[in-house]
Amino acid sequence: MGARFENCCNGLKALCADGSVRMAAVSPFYETAPVDFQEQAWFVNAAAKIHTALAPADLFRKMQSVQTAAGRTSGGRRFGPRVLDLDIIFYEDRVMRTPELTIPHERMHKRRFVLQPICDIDPTVLHPVLGQEVKALLNRLNKEEQPIRTCSFDCSF
Repeated sequence: MGARFENCCNGLKALCADGSVRMAAVSPFYETAPVDFQEQAWFVNAAAKIHTALAPADLFRKMQSVQTAAGRTSGGRRFGPRVLDLDIIFYEDRVMRTPELTIPHERMHKRRFVLQPICDIDPTVLHPVLGQEVKALLNRLNKEEQPIRTCSFDCSF
């Protein structure tokens, strides 16, 4: 919602602000058709590869703090519009499931808006549960059912 591209870029910059997270790569930004709840505007999505010494749970809490600072509030419609949504898709080759966090992200292999930006950074990333590269997972998806458009927005670091 709001200034969608700027919200995403500012969220990534805020994640790095204290030095505990360093940006290694950022994919192009995409406008993507909504999935699940479709009666809304298209989303803006990108992927980022980061370096951090934070444990997954600490990184997750930091991401939630960045989202809150950007104006995201709790509640609202599941899969509905939001100011900023940061997710941990992979954390090295770890597999974990806690009440607050699942790694790898449990729906990522079904989402073109997740897989395409990851492939832009590194198509050979291996899904630690499915044992397949993200490029193979992307190629299984129907492009017409999950349309995405590349955007020219630049988020420089």
